[in-house]
Amino acid sequence: MTTDTAHRYWNAEWQKSDGSSPWAIPEPWVMDHASTLPSGARILDLGAGIGRHALALAEAGHRVTALDAAEAAVAAIAAAAFAKGLTIETVEAPMTDLPFADASFDHVLAWNVIYHGDEAVVRRALSEVARVTRPGGTFLATMLSARRLPVEQARAPGREISRNTWVFEGPGDKVHPHYFCTAPDLLSLLWGFEVLTLFDRPHEKPGSWHWHLLAERLG
Repeated sequence: MTTDTAHRYWNAEWQKSDGSSPWAIPEPWVMDHASTLPSGARILDLGAGIGRHALALAEAGHRVTALDAAEAAVAAIAAAAFAKGLTIETVEAPMTDLPFADASFDHVLAWNVIYHGDEAVVRRALSEVARVTRPGGTFLATMLSARRLPVEQARAPGREISRNTWVFEGPGDKVHPHYFCTAPDLLSLLWGFEVLTLFDRPHEKPGSWHWHLLAERLG
């Protein structure tokens, strides 16, 4: 069973999004960490959406590659980069098979993307992130927290299709498989990384619990 299918939903969403979308606003934590990186750092924005971080990171002077599995996302970033006179490499590919050499990046960002699939997909994606991050490089990401699961269950009927992996009825991308994890589950998946920061907090909506992590690639 193929479980990394959420990009089909997001491809349609990205076709409707523009600069006024909430998805066009960079996250402060992302930019705060980027400010600690050397100028010209090689950054992979994994699951880049319409490019809110890729564009801001390029404007900050970094060498950015924006990857997404949705065709509309890649097209939106390319158009926005051209309009702003920015150089951003855009790549349409799945997060489970990154078309880059080992240790290609100083920093990998994966904001609200890795959890779109079952545990096998998550493990494969994190393995790929570890492969393309240089030793000493950093990884900043969010993951769905198990604390969010009761919130989703109260909103719509759902079922667990495999360990920690749920689908829910109704509108939104959660008709596609999503992986919800505890801290021990998450730490067990981060082979090759030393976790520097890990905290659980809602995003913009009450109950929207996500793990937020910053990790360093081990040598």
